[in-house]
Amino acid sequence: MKTRKKGFLVTILMAVALFSLVLSACGTKPEASNTSNGAGSSNGAASNQLEAIKKAGVIKVGMMGTYPPYNFLNDNKELDGFDVDIAKELAKRIGVKPEFTAQEFSGLVPSLQKKKFDAVISQVTITEDRKKAIDFTEPYITNNVNIIVNSKTNDITKLEDFKGKTIGVGLGTNDESYLRNEVLPKVGDFEIKTYDDVITSLKDLNSGRIDATINNLYALKPIIDKNGFQIKAVGEPIKSDQAGVAINQKTPELKEALNKALKEMKEDGTYKTIFKKWFGEEPKE
Repeated sequence: MKTRKKGFLVTILMAVALFSLVLSACGTKPEASNTSNGAGSSNGAASNQLEAIKKAGVIKVGMMGTYPPYNFLNDNKELDGFDVDIAKELAKRIGVKPEFTAQEFSGLVPSLQKKKFDAVISQVTITEDRKKAIDFTEPYITNNVNIIVNSKTNDITKLEDFKGKTIGVGLGTNDESYLRNEVLPKVGDFEIKTYDDVITSLKDLNSGRIDATINNLYALKPIIDKNGFQIKAVGEPIKSDQAGVAINQKTPELKEALNKALKEMKEDGTYKTIFKKWFGEEPKE
């Protein structure tokens, strides 16, 4: 009899324990979901590009690094130039530090699209074709483009003289598109030779391996002075280009912040100071 009572008591105790466990499980609150992408979610993800940049404290900037006085390696092997100073000032005004990466111009936009950079500040000309793939801030500089030839050349003074010649141009640049899509159909056949950097194209022009190139005089002067190239600009400017800060599409907060910073730089004189530092004159716009 005692054995039966003891067994019955054990059964009751086990049932009570099991019931307690069920109640405890039912009363447990579910953990917060980690699927939200918004700011303040449990994984700390930013809700937009500007917020992500501020959270990281860094804006990643891509540029050529071989295009003085816009962007180049100085004697200390640091990136320097007009674009670099513009980038540093923009970063400062949105409250972060700039982090620079140099690579060939033709790869800058693809790298931006792959989100290796937050922005490209490297004389990227604003065009309708590029706007289909990326976005831009308001222009931060206007450049006049001239025909550049060897100092001994006298038979090229205008675009029509390109016929039958070899013309050098930067690979993936707006100048390349201009030659292929606008000049070639009007002028007739001429060979276009592309380059990954300006210095090599000017070396070829200086040695006679190409007949002409097109570029802006701001970009050419420091290279000519440093290397003693025997080249010259001829005729009137063939076109004017406006460069903007290139960013990815669907980043309106970043675009607004950069445009605001650019506007303030121009209003308070900072932009003028940077421009005069690199080009020796005040901006015309």
